[in-house]
Amino acid sequence: MQPVTRYAKSGDVHIAYQVFGDGPINLVLAPYFVSNIEVYWEHPAVARWLLRLGSFARVAMFDKRGTGMSDRVPELPGLDQRMDDLRAVMDAADMEQAALLGASEGASLAALFAATYPARSRALILYGGFAQFSSWLPTEKDLAEFLAYIDQAWGSGGSIAVFFPSLANDPAAQQWMGRFERLGASPAAATELMRMNSQIDISISCQRSGFPHLSFTAPATEQSMWRGAVI
Repeated sequence: MQPVTRYAKSGDVHIAYQVFGDGPINLVLAPYFVSNIEVYWEHPAVARWLLRLGSFARVAMFDKRGTGMSDRVPELPGLDQRMDDLRAVMDAADMEQAALLGASEGASLAALFAATYPARSRALILYGGFAQFSSWLPTEKDLAEFLAYIDQAWGSGGSIAVFFPSLANDPAAQQWMGRFERLGASPAAATELMRMNSQIDISISCQRSGFPHLSFTAPATEQSMWRGAVI
């Protein structure tokens, strides 16, 4: 049984979040560029991973504004403002301090939050993250291919090759990923978010962060797998 979805307020924006687990450590998951916290639980492998986290930590996870079950907004703000979604969830979950686990764009958000609010950040765990967007999609051609996938095939689950590469050859997992895409954001919203993410550069802010951190990524074949998914 998955946790109850609740809403925190970041200014006037409602941020959907869940809290689960009862371990001694607070842990906040900053999500991929799109997410849906209820759909996560529908895939057995993802659900097992979440339950494992909850076995040793009190975990909060959320959908950023404009994605999942959080409020849609007329215009997506920059990362400086969007990281307040994380702060709002920590406040609502009564977490004064937490370790932060960020994936993809969520890693950039978590790192910027830690640099901005050091007293509230216990540690950083970054998966597939980047301080500069060009570290992920280094050329305009790469970005154009990503945007072409969103425009032509969003909802098919093809992005599983990027975000869950170990499941890329599993038809059931790709079907789940298609639902995750559709309920995470519309094609137009996903495109706007990717264009905004292409401007991310928090390299200077990251130099201010001296927290214990763990950074890891998927195999080097990940990007070529993505290209295969969009062509």
